Amino acid sequence: MAIGTKELAPDELDGFDDERLVAELKKAKEELFNLRFQSATGQLESHGRLKAVRRDIARIYTILRERELGIRTAPSASE
Repeated sequence: MAIGTKELAPDELDGFDDERLVAELKKAKEELFNLRFQSATGQLESHGRLKAVRRDIARIYTILRERELGIRTAPSASE
């Protein structure tokens, strides 16, 4: 079983254009910051969520880098 958000599965991320990936990355980083803050103040209830968000961020970075290197292609505008 994969860890991470179901909406951000690699299959779903392949369909996003680069701008949407950057927006998702920004949203995930903000969530990670908030989770770390909650953890530091003792208010965090779901510690597994930290791991899931970190993996989502890594998935997004991987897809962006693969597109940059030409390993993976961005979706066409006609889709």
